[in-house]
Amino acid sequence: MSQRTTEADSHYDNLEAMPLTQLLALMNKEDQTVAIAIQKQLPQIEQLAEIVFQRMQAGGRLFYIGAGTSGRLGIVDASECPPTFGIEFDRVIGIIAGGDSAIRKAVEFAEDDENQCWNDLQHWEINPGDVVIGIAASGTTPYVIGGVSDAKRHGITTGCITCNTQSPLALIVDYPVEVVTGPEFVTGSTRMKAGTAQKLVLNMLSTSVMIRLGRVKGNKMVDMQLSNHKLVERGSRMLAKALDIPLEIAREQLLKAGSVRKAIEANRK
Repeated sequence: MSQRTTEADSHYDNLEAMPLTQLLALMNKEDQTVAIAIQKQLPQIEQLAEIVFQRMQAGGRLFYIGAGTSGRLGIVDASECPPTFGIEFDRVIGIIAGGDSAIRKAVEFAEDDENQCWNDLQHWEINPGDVVIGIAASGTTPYVIGGVSDAKRHGITTGCITCNTQSPLALIVDYPVEVVTGPEFVTGSTRMKAGTAQKLVLNMLSTSVMIRLGRVKGNKMVDMQLSNHKLVERGSRMLAKALDIPLEIAREQLLKAGSVRKAIEANRK
């Protein structure tokens, strides 16, 4: 049976009477427990990352589904993959209950529709070569549970990131990750520790998969998109160091080639 520690009473009370210094110190104290909770789930995270890598290496896609904070975190991670790793925008896809308008403003009762997620996934012509990861702090969100249930019925690999043990969501997916972060500083406010845990796991998941897909060389983002001056300068420094050439020449070659990787390959030819 699900133990919803994310809804348990905070360890602290009378928050409104605390001085600011104490509020910040106690929140920071609670946040420090998140990394330890994630460490306990490293084997499960590895299993999920491995299957995502296998599917994406074979041409499949990664879908994140969620509602509220969890949905927004999935969209953030998905949207950061193309500029960071140069992967196509439709290889890692974030879907939120209520549609794109829910990114900025909550859509009432959108998360309670257990049938809508599959409709949203069908828009992308999802297939058994893909992976669906449900993100839900409670592990009980109908939109997410319905989405992974329908995905499994259609032969699609599923995983989840949740912050309670033995949740309905974790019990039905193929690769559950249960990072138990305990009661929130403000009771039930899972945008805090639970949200931080989900963000960290998503960072680990997508980054490790992209590294294994060859999207990082050494420790550099050689496929990053040159979408602003900061990234052009970063890429120029990377290229100058890699080829042992002056920075200005590196910048010219980078802009001509379009990425650090392509500029390096062009020089080798």
